[in-house]
Amino acid sequence: MLTTVPICENRIMLSCLVVDDNPRFLDAARKLLELEGITVVGVASSSAEALDRVEELRPDVTLVDIDLGGESGFELARRLDQQTAKAPRRMILISTHAESDYADLIEASPVLGFLSKSALSGSAIRDLLRGKRDGERDDTINEPEA
Repeated sequence: MLTTVPICENRIMLSCLVVDDNPRFLDAARKLLELEGITVVGVASSSAEALDRVEELRPDVTLVDIDLGGESGFELARRLDQQTAKAPRRMILISTHAESDYADLIEASPVLGFLSKSALSGSAIRDLLRGKRDGERDDTINEPEA
């Protein structure tokens, strides 16, 4: 039996929590990211679950769906930012909608940036963590927190 070895683009393993209300997307995202060297330490399908999981798992990055059923991913991002103020966590908003649909709200939120669900990948996450979205590079965020 052959086993698949995750490809780690930068040899840096990142831990990730994925927050989305669609179980099929959660499963697909987990498989994709793990194949690309991102360790998905957990998933959550509601704000309450996400708040608990972030405290418990302390992921390096949290992917938050903008539309969590009847809940707002923007509000969840604000709550996560407040909850973890002493040790801020990095967050990326995700959606099936275009970034331009939410540009002002994304800019005003405490997240690193936005990824379309169709563009979700390990390298896209790493690029945002490195600040490549707007051409900046912050080497202090290349390494996951201990």
